[in-house]
Amino acid sequence: MSDPKVLAAQQWVNATYGAVSGYVRCPEDGKTGWSTMYALTRALQHELGITALSDSFGPTTLSKLTALGPIGTGTTNRNIVKIVQHGLFCKGYWGGAGDGVYDFSTITSVQQLKANMGVAAGDGFVQPKIFKALLTMDAYVLLAGGSEEILKIQRYLNGAYLDRSTFFVMPCDGHYSRDVQQALMKAIQYEIGIPPDQATGNFGPATQDGLRAHPAGPGTNATWMRLFSAACVFNGMVDNVITSFKTAWDDKISQYVRAFQKFSVLEENGVGDYRTWAQLLVSTGDPDRPAGASDTRFHISTTRARALVQAGYKVVGRYLDEDADSTLDKELQPGELDAIFAGGMRVFPISQYNGRSIDNFTYPQGYQHGLRAHARAVGYGFNRGTVIYFAVDYDATDEQITSNILPYFHGVQAGLANQGKRYIAGVYGSRNVCGRVSAEAYARYSFVSGMSWGFSGNLGFPMPSNWSFNQIKEFRFAAGSDSFDLDRDVHRPGSDPACGPENVNGTSSPVAAYLAYIDGLYATAVSYGRGDPSLRVLEYLRFPNYVDFYDGWEVLIGDVDRAWIDYAKAHAPAKVTTFVDPSYGVTVNVDHFGATANAVLLKGSGPGSTPTGEGWRGDFGGWGGDLSTFYGEWRAESDQNSSGYTFCRDRLAKINVQSSFSFNDLIEDVDGYLIGTAVRGGAKVHEAIRAHIGGTGHLSRFQRFVSGRYGNTAGIIAAAKTMLCDVGPDDTLDALRTAAIRKVSGALSLMPAWLPADKLDEFLRGYADTLQALVGQENARRAGR
Repeated sequence: MSDPKVLAAQQWVNATYGAVSGYVRCPEDGKTGWSTMYALTRALQHELGITALSDSFGPTTLSKLTALGPIGTGTTNRNIVKIVQHGLFCKGYWGGAGDGVYDFSTITSVQQLKANMGVAAGDGFVQPKIFKALLTMDAYVLLAGGSEEILKIQRYLNGAYLDRSTFFVMPCDGHYSRDVQQALMKAIQYEIGIPPDQATGNFGPATQDGLRAHPAGPGTNATWMRLFSAACVFNGMVDNVITSFKTAWDDKISQYVRAFQKFSVLEENGVGDYRTWAQLLVSTGDPDRPAGASDTRFHISTTRARALVQAGYKVVGRYLDEDADSTLDKELQPGELDAIFAGGMRVFPISQYNGRSIDNFTYPQGYQHGLRAHARAVGYGFNRGTVIYFAVDYDATDEQITSNILPYFHGVQAGLANQGKRYIAGVYGSRNVCGRVSAEAYARYSFVSGMSWGFSGNLGFPMPSNWSFNQIKEFRFAAGSDSFDLDRDVHRPGSDPACGPENVNGTSSPVAAYLAYIDGLYATAVSYGRGDPSLRVLEYLRFPNYVDFYDGWEVLIGDVDRAWIDYAKAHAPAKVTTFVDPSYGVTVNVDHFGATANAVLLKGSGPGSTPTGEGWRGDFGGWGGDLSTFYGEWRAESDQNSSGYTFCRDRLAKINVQSSFSFNDLIEDVDGYLIGTAVRGGAKVHEAIRAHIGGTGHLSRFQRFVSGRYGNTAGIIAAAKTMLCDVGPDDTLDALRTAAIRKVSGALSLMPAWLPADKLDEFLRGYADTLQALVGQENARRAGR
């Protein structure tokens, strides 16, 4: 949307300086952007007598301004005052008349700007560093998706350290970024005693020594507690534990530190020791910390494997293949897997064909690499369900991730799906690459290139929650007269276990035990001899977690046959409670799937699915209930996440993001709908599950769900709106929905029907677009595009 005051700024600066040598005109469109800020910067440089104009507000510009003094009521150069006023307009502040007179309106706006920066407002004059910040696109108010705690930290750091020569105003928008990370590092260096002109923001030896001397814990002074708690806040939620910006140690931050240490595979002592500090601040953490995994381009013999085990390494990453013109000879060799296993190690496969520049990443290349990695993995004998890490071995920017890296990984997924999805895609790269590829292309696990601490993708980004390996140091490993290059990797327990001899040259699949269990349970239901065996199977699957009266399940779809439950306990096979999804490698909870399928079987799905119109109950037993709780989660955080669409984009159905509607929740809902619908149509439940999970049904699950339940995007939005706002005369269901929203939101007045239509609609569009993106991936995979 065009802003008349921004347009006036653009017209003025172009008209005034258009003929000046070195000036670059900005668009006259009324929209604030870097081109306008650069134009104002060049205009300022001209007014300061600088002849070599530049987009950069560098040391020369700063020193000339310093010599001039703060810009205010005594400034005689009216054009410089106009630059201030127009800069304020571009920042969203009222700069006054824009006539070069530093009046009360200008003073008040500058004071507000400085207060938003966390800097003392004072007399409302513009000091050089404030001027530099004014001519940027940085925001100084909370932006959508930002955190109030991060905003507090940003303002504190600006206010506390702006007088240091190497510290400059950082954004105050509530978002953790590279600039914010660097500001915190400089603050730490100042407090350690490093001279300001030597405070670079890098994690060097002096900084490391200083942190060793300043562990955080009970009794830590207020300044160091602020810095330590800021580092904790920047690393975000860990295993549902968060902390806040604070001045004193307490039990809450100790709880957070323990969760972070467990997540990071550090000693869980609950205090901020050096290794915890290091892991909070840089992607390497302490590169000399214990690490039980490794990766290398060199061949691993039994002798080498035994030497690695002796040195504490239990896992090694090796390459499936290499480019035809490569001279590195890095790929696995015949018999090498046997040698690795004989030496007592496990292995994880890596796929990389160059991968060191943006030109290596396109959808067609990803598709071909998926096919080639599949063929190589089959050739080596890796079993179904093995995770293959596809490498992004350069510092991809956020824009490049959008333009090239994500399409490449969609291609990888398509190539693997073309071969029946025998293998699961993982990702190697910076924290940002791993996080975005996991969230948007559904890579199951992340292998983080943490030792590349200078990568922009590792600065200002927390560790992805689905990390399995963190590469922290490259060195020369020596055992006797033998030596070779090796990367040290921290391996996270409970993540990708890597492959042992049991994972090679076998015929089993990750779903074999589950399918055998379902077959056995169905046979038990047949022998029970009362009622539909398929219904009995689904009842047993949802028991005991989805039958409780107080949680609403008995009210929603009724109780289970208790005699059958007792019979099954005595005669059915041992319960299988989870299995690994063959498409995406996430853990599927059998009870949630069973509850969803049971609800659809009994109540249908949609308003016309039963004569009594109970289909909305079937929906609420799956996607409708999860969407209601997710809506409540958004409303509880709406102050920091005002856009419902952005909240869905960032949190809904993500492999690597914790939320009330996770990706495995969505798979359980979708599969529950498909199996429940199939059984309503006459299929036997064990046969329907085998065709879906054991066959190829899972490869098109999202397309069949959207087509069968909603029809199209408009249908998704309409059904979701009805579910959240008006489920008709079913007062019981209305009460259950309200309870689900309130349970997560913690409030009594956040019902969707009371939300402005545009706010609710963007949330609904976020849900619809999430589903359609998954459908698009499936369609592209089948088409081989």
